[in-house]
Amino acid sequence: MPLYNAQVFIQLKDGILDPQGKAVEHALASLKFTGMSDVRIGKMIELQVESPNETQAAGNVEQACEKLLANPIIETYEFKLSQLNEAGA
Repeated sequence: MPLYNAQVFIQLKDGILDPQGKAVEHALASLKFTGMSDVRIGKMIELQVESPNETQAAGNVEQACEKLLANPIIETYEFKLSQLNEAGA
């Protein structure tokens, strides 16, 4: 059965306070990095999905995001899939 690599990118929705992003923004300024603002911190989750095809793999990742990986009330997510091996390999 094909194996897929999924990279899930999760960020706070616009308008949700991001205290960690603000702390990084202030640290950048104190280190004299200029022109950097509106810092937002997110997370990336990487996992492998065994599935008969890419459509089902994407559906499984979508469900995992909705039910566990992201909080859809305050976060947005997107993901990328790439096939790691062929069926029977």
